[in-house]
Amino acid sequence: MAVLEVRDLEVSFGPIRILRGVSFDLEPGQTLGVVGESGCGKSMTGFAVMGMLQSPGKVSAGSIKLEGRELVGLKEREYRQIRGEQIALVMQDPFTSLNPMMRIGDQIAEAFVLHQDLSWSTARERAVEMLGKVGVPSPASSARKYPHQMSGGQRQRVVIATAFACKPKVLIADEPTTALDVTLQAQILRLLRQLQEEEKTAVMLISHDIGAIASISQRIAVFYAGKIVEIGPAAQVLQEPAMPYTKALLNALPDPSKDRLEAIKGQPPDFTTLGKDCAFRPRCPYAIEKCVEEPGLIQLGTDHRSACWRAEEVMAQGSQASSLLS
Repeated sequence: MAVLEVRDLEVSFGPIRILRGVSFDLEPGQTLGVVGESGCGKSMTGFAVMGMLQSPGKVSAGSIKLEGRELVGLKEREYRQIRGEQIALVMQDPFTSLNPMMRIGDQIAEAFVLHQDLSWSTARERAVEMLGKVGVPSPASSARKYPHQMSGGQRQRVVIATAFACKPKVLIADEPTTALDVTLQAQILRLLRQLQEEEKTAVMLISHDIGAIASISQRIAVFYAGKIVEIGPAAQVLQEPAMPYTKALLNALPDPSKDRLEAIKGQPPDFTTLGKDCAFRPRCPYAIEKCVEEPGLIQLGTDHRSACWRAEEVMAQGSQASSLLS
């Protein structure tokens, strides 16, 4: 049974729709990788689920249910009880995610005080335990440090420790490895997977990096122009992409056998001018006359869907991205 159900979600800023009917489920212990170009709606979806949209942004339609409870329409004080305890967020920049005026241990302990009604002394002990759990060296002394006294990788571990402190049902990780070097990226992804398996947390991993997505995701959702244009099992989406945009993202990956990178032609669409046609049509090598009408997600298998009239043809051509799964 899904712990998080998102149905026909729309987010608007005034008259402009930024999310245009986003639907997906998250099951306990499952990771949904969310990928797409900048500005496609990935992070906006995470903020909508967290109830953290900034005015004038608002959920204008659709449903977000956590274990059957409708979150759309909750008052801010009701959402504050859910954030941190049932849904947690890991941001891409750990330095700006942490309070520079608070010691590391107190920032983690605060979650225990607010959501589990522990005393500060007990909460600080639990904070030291969490620092050790996420691999921060010398947890007791590290708990007394301020964020600027720690490296980028250590700060990200602190953010993850804070997120997992109260054992949330859902974790939204928004570009959690962007500010880190390749070695630290791999370490952070392993840590996320380890904690997820221990706590059976459902994870929504947002990233530009398809390699990172592939390494820990069971399912992948590809966003374009505020919509999911392909969703399905990770292996199937990577090896048999059924949406030309997904195929273009995979073709743009570095490949030693290629002389140059294959860029996606054209520019992402302007949300103020979107019509009824497929938003990817001006950039799509598979475009046909029928693409003036945007299809919904077409069912291709048990759990694989694509928003393309030529989905089966695109899928039949396969992909060279199987190495991502090794």
